[in-house]
Amino acid sequence: MYKIGLFSKMNRITTKTLRHYDEIGLLKPAHVDDLTGYRYYASEQLPILHKIMTLKQMGLGLTDIQQIVDNPVSAQVFLKLKEKELRDAVEEQEKKLLQIKNYMNRLKGENMAAYNPIIKTLPKVIVASMRFRSPSYGEYFHVIPKMGEEMKRQGAVCAEPEYCFSIYHDGEYKERDIDVEVCEAVVDFCQGSEMVQYKVIDQVDTAVCILHKGPYEAFREAYTFIYQWIKDNGYEAIDNPRESYIDGIWNKESKEDWLTEIQVPIKK
Repeated sequence: MYKIGLFSKMNRITTKTLRHYDEIGLLKPAHVDDLTGYRYYASEQLPILHKIMTLKQMGLGLTDIQQIVDNPVSAQVFLKLKEKELRDAVEEQEKKLLQIKNYMNRLKGENMAAYNPIIKTLPKVIVASMRFRSPSYGEYFHVIPKMGEEMKRQGAVCAEPEYCFSIYHDGEYKERDIDVEVCEAVVDFCQGSEMVQYKVIDQVDTAVCILHKGPYEAFREAYTFIYQWIKDNGYEAIDNPRESYIDGIWNKESKEDWLTEIQVPIKK
């Protein structure tokens, strides 16, 4: 039998921890002196304490350790769960490490540091949709005011915060004959017309997004950056990109102040 102080020294564990294990029923002393209250531990308890310490070093909580000690059959289940948790954590840390590395590489470039990619969820929305073919990239912005007039005639109410974006359905960059769909988030459905229809666009669980400030003519650099980032970080683009217009010709006089978020749905 060992007094708590000696048992503590033998196993390099504090007496405070041993008392706590006693209080929660995880490891009770083999004997407690009725007169002095001294706790005594038996050598047979050493393997139990070592098991507790090993499981704790693995990151298991005391509640889980208690269940494993009381029911050794459950150990396999808890350890499998812990293994998955640690693998997920390692993968997440490796992802962050890769992002840091790529960001540092971008800082060495001339203009790439302006883009700071984030990963987020794109919400499920009801939209007013106008899909058409535009002769050139810049021309279709002249069509958008007509869409606004039609939505007003239909009684559409825009959602708040505003979410206006374009989706390109060609699957590649084109300078001519562009298949574009302009979407404006609204609070509810309206009676559609040949020009403007209403539909639901489902949530996108994972999308990489960057902010581009400046004229639309400079989007080429932004797209080059975002697709290179997707490749460098081990992702795959799984749907058409969106351009979400935050500031533009309607509220900013200078093209240099236009602000657009480019959004690309991705997966690992």
